Amino acid sequence: MIDWSRRRTLIVGAAVILLTNAVALLGVAYNRSGEPDSVLQLTQRELHPAYHGWGVHDNSGMALRLDWRLITTEQLDINNVTSEYSGYGGAPSWLDKAKLRELGFDLSRLEDTERGHRFYAGQLPQPALLVLEYDGAAYQRSLQLVRGHAEREEALRAGNPGSKEFEQRARRAQELLQREEQSNSRLFVIDAGRDATALRAKYADRSRYAIVRGRLRLYAAFDKPEPKVSAHVSELEPNEINIPKAQRSTFQEKMGISTPYSMGSFEVTLAIGKRLEPWIVKASRAASP
Repeated sequence: MIDWSRRRTLIVGAAVILLTNAVALLGVAYNRSGEPDSVLQLTQRELHPAYHGWGVHDNSGMALRLDWRLITTEQLDINNVTSEYSGYGGAPSWLDKAKLRELGFDLSRLEDTERGHRFYAGQLPQPALLVLEYDGAAYQRSLQLVRGHAEREEALRAGNPGSKEFEQRARRAQELLQREEQSNSRLFVIDAGRDATALRAKYADRSRYAIVRGRLRLYAAFDKPEPKVSAHVSELEPNEINIPKAQRSTFQEKMGISTPYSMGSFEVTLAIGKRLEPWIVKASRAASP
């Protein structure tokens, strides 16, 4: 009786595993069926090794992460263009109150300070569809901001000859500009919505714009004279892209290194399917960044 019970448990467990794998494989097949929703040609500037893979020599589960960026409201202030300009997350300038209401966020409690504090402090990240723009207007705007910063710092250096402080500031600004021009990601989150069809109609170029799933987190500050609200793009889903076995030789020699910035130059064709999930179509080494 005990043996039969154990046998039945093993059978049920195996069946559950097989069913789960079958569902997952069907989902992958559906996502990749037909024409992709978008196809982007990316490089090492936009794709980095998944964090858990740094320094790991067992590449049986090799994966990459998209290095996406935002232009935030704070970064539009010339005093906030710093060496930390590139990075994940933040509150984009286009995510205002009207956009938040359009996305389904409840802003009705902003006037109730006591209850609003409790309500908004307990808000969990909400799902949304995000628009990624590759090497477009957002990146050009970013370049413009950083170049302006470098020009202002150089003018200050020229106006203060012999000042080590202004020499260092000008040098740091030039280094920032060089990174922006040569190595920082050109992939920006530029919009969000709830309807993929509507977003695709607005952003029709499938080689420049990708629609992906992500999450937004709402923040409220009850400052006087009026409360303020903002939302941060907190993550993309999925946040890792597995490297298929057929493409692993492109990265094999470089995945054992300690940082993502030493992988050398490569090019990746990234497709986004019907379920808005990405996969790598092909990858190759490139001669230069």
